[in-house]
Amino acid sequence: MFYWVMKRIFLGPILKLLFRPWVKGLDNVPENGAAILASNHLSFSDSIFLPLMVHRPVIFLAKTEYFTGKGLKGRLTALFFRLSNQLPMDRSGGAASEMSLQAGKDVLNSGGLLGIYPEGTRSPDARLYRGKVGVAKLALQTRVPVIPVAMIGTEKVQPIGKRLPNIRRIGLIFGQPLDFSRYYGMEEDRLIQRAVTDEIMYELMRLSGQEYVDEYAAVVKAQLAGKGPEPVHKIEVAEETVEDIAEDRDEPRSQGSPEAR
Repeated sequence: MFYWVMKRIFLGPILKLLFRPWVKGLDNVPENGAAILASNHLSFSDSIFLPLMVHRPVIFLAKTEYFTGKGLKGRLTALFFRLSNQLPMDRSGGAASEMSLQAGKDVLNSGGLLGIYPEGTRSPDARLYRGKVGVAKLALQTRVPVIPVAMIGTEKVQPIGKRLPNIRRIGLIFGQPLDFSRYYGMEEDRLIQRAVTDEIMYELMRLSGQEYVDEYAAVVKAQLAGKGPEPVHKIEVAEETVEDIAEDRDEPRSQGSPEAR
């Protein structure tokens, strides 16, 4: 009820009036049935503007830190995320991450729309970074289409570290649904997971016009913060997991990667 009231009656009309969002390809979002909305991630406000423009409810997987903040601000942030159809995503790896993905699977198995940021964190410099394979696992295990969504200009509305937004126009482009049925039955193959993820990232690169960087955004953030290069286990502080870094070092690049194309 809170989600519907804020979107339709209070917050939604105000945001549309102020930011005048333009949208392309909205008809690519199915009127019913499950689908994954896989978006680039430029700003905190992405999680507001994307569901605002979709007629159906969108449930997002958001990082756990938004739900565990301390003090009044932390509690209010957690309350807002819970009331706005967002679920905590634990990115520490192992069983915790699998449980978070299970929550996403439950949304899809019930016929809902699930929003996810394959990069795992906001881009530090408006470029598009390497996707994590969680989105591929969800798509292959639930056998639902993936709709790439390009957010345009949101990094200028609310740059990282800026509390008050800049009033300017933003855009959203919804791409054609991606069908990965050719990979069904190969859900546990890491090379298949990487190929699917890279295909999604290629579409995001094509739709958004962003420069692609074949590195994880979290690792780049660690380097910018003066934390890199460091031992693998310390990079977890910067929102990366040992599993992801090991994958980045050991696995061959698939032909579907944006870099290869």
